[in-house]
Amino acid sequence: MGSKKGFGTFLAVGAAAAMAAALAKKAKDIHDENQREIKMQIIGGRNYDHIHAYFIGGGLASMAGAAYLIRDCNFKSENIHIFEGMPILGGSNDGIGTPEGGFVCRGGRMLNEETYENFWELFSTIPSIENPKISVTEEILNFDHAHPTCAKARLVDKNGQILDVTKMGFSKDDRMMLGKLLVTPEEKLDDITIEEWFAETPHFFTTNFWYMWQTTFAFQKWSSVFEFKRYMERMIFEFSRIETLEGVTRTPYNQYDSVIRPIHAYLEEKGVAFIKNCTVTDIDFADGNNITVTALHLSDEDGERILEINPKDLCMVTNGCMTDCAVLGDLETPARFEPEHPISGELWAKIADKKPGLGDPKPFFGNPEESNWESFTVTMRGNKLLKMIENFSGNIPGSGALMTFKDSNWLMSIVVAAQPHFVNQEADQTIFWGYGLHTNHLGDYIKKPMRDCTGREILTELLYHLHFEERLDEIMDDVVNVIPCMMPYVDAQFQPRKMSDRPPVVPERSTNFAMISQFVEIPEDMVFTEEYSVRAARIAVYTLLDFPKEICPVTPYKKDPKVLAKALKKAMK
Repeated sequence: MGSKKGFGTFLAVGAAAAMAAALAKKAKDIHDENQREIKMQIIGGRNYDHIHAYFIGGGLASMAGAAYLIRDCNFKSENIHIFEGMPILGGSNDGIGTPEGGFVCRGGRMLNEETYENFWELFSTIPSIENPKISVTEEILNFDHAHPTCAKARLVDKNGQILDVTKMGFSKDDRMMLGKLLVTPEEKLDDITIEEWFAETPHFFTTNFWYMWQTTFAFQKWSSVFEFKRYMERMIFEFSRIETLEGVTRTPYNQYDSVIRPIHAYLEEKGVAFIKNCTVTDIDFADGNNITVTALHLSDEDGERILEINPKDLCMVTNGCMTDCAVLGDLETPARFEPEHPISGELWAKIADKKPGLGDPKPFFGNPEESNWESFTVTMRGNKLLKMIENFSGNIPGSGALMTFKDSNWLMSIVVAAQPHFVNQEADQTIFWGYGLHTNHLGDYIKKPMRDCTGREILTELLYHLHFEERLDEIMDDVVNVIPCMMPYVDAQFQPRKMSDRPPVVPERSTNFAMISQFVEIPEDMVFTEEYSVRAARIAVYTLLDFPKEICPVTPYKKDPKVLAKALKKAMK
């Protein structure tokens, strides 16, 4: 009898708990419906419940677009689908690895507190994973303010001497051509390279300014002077502190852990569908003058299929990815240079042939010998090497920025972030990152092109530039892995091009189609940034849905008298 009574009590309690749960769920559903009704009133009673949104590419732009649909437009999250050809999300915001095999970041995207207007606004509404009571924006800025950047070894010469870079080193002619560029209309800069613009004053490329500006943003001499001008205008406030990079905003971890994981978690909790290992190989459009997507061609492990799209549905495509064709190596294996068949570039070429006004990918994906550079991520046991670098540079991990070896044939730079740099990094491990801009040049000590070098050889070349060669063997004993990454198109967005080569985010006559990437045209903004991806996504969503909310404008620092005065003073040194 006792057991039956206990069982009955258990059933009663269970029934009560189930009823309470049902009531709680009903209350939540009512609350959610009320919130939806409130939002519907705010946006004029629009109802998107029967509309689906398809994002092609699983990077930051697509995730930002999905977040804007949910947060601002009352879009049903379960109607949002994000296709990614790789097994991991994040696009070029990556950071993966294990303590046993070593870690890798293909690249690092610089954040900036003064600009990145839409990025900070969006992530102010995305909860932190480690502390859900605060936003990602708060988490990043709190960390950055506690770890301010002030590089003390920005340029190092072949003798291992830290150079005085407080003076930019401009000649009168350098200043004149730089000033002329800033007042030249963008429309007159089609297909002009930086080298061509400064052809009459080649001294410009020997200045401290050029070495620092070039390696901070990864410009080459043959990069578009149009993009160089955009950077000068957008980052004019950074000009006066380029030697310390105090304006660089650091994330607590790598950008995959600090940016992508939180927004992915937010979207996944809402019910957004992520379809990985699935490549969109083509897009069909309706006949006629309008640009209306009707179908997506998909390729995955099950083969080829076609997904029909309702003309009222939305389709937003990443029409170019800078890390297409990226290949990893390891301690004993070079990262191969394999530029053939960039997935996003080939998709862009197909759709651009179908409809006018969708831009031209050829200037960007047509010359990988000009658009490549190679990064490397070093994972060490213990902190011996980082301590040596700290003693050399005067910067503790996380307080410096790029340290560039200006006489390096590879034009090699390194960054030592605050540790740990990965959430799964072990306590006795340290990590740092570097890259070289000239991958086809022979090393100064390892007489091979960087692209043909193993991770061990790349680290050896670096240690010689640091003049640590006498301790080479003991340093190598602590190496877990050195993972090089060759990226044939990482600088593609900087390639010389015409104004018409980059399409608008929402092309003319589009009814349901937008392009969101570093290869669209956004007036006054600069590519190769997190802000560009987020701004493009916000423009796409608001334009396609005719959503009545302002997009954060580009802050006009180039018109700020105080900022201009500081820049002019710096230029005269």
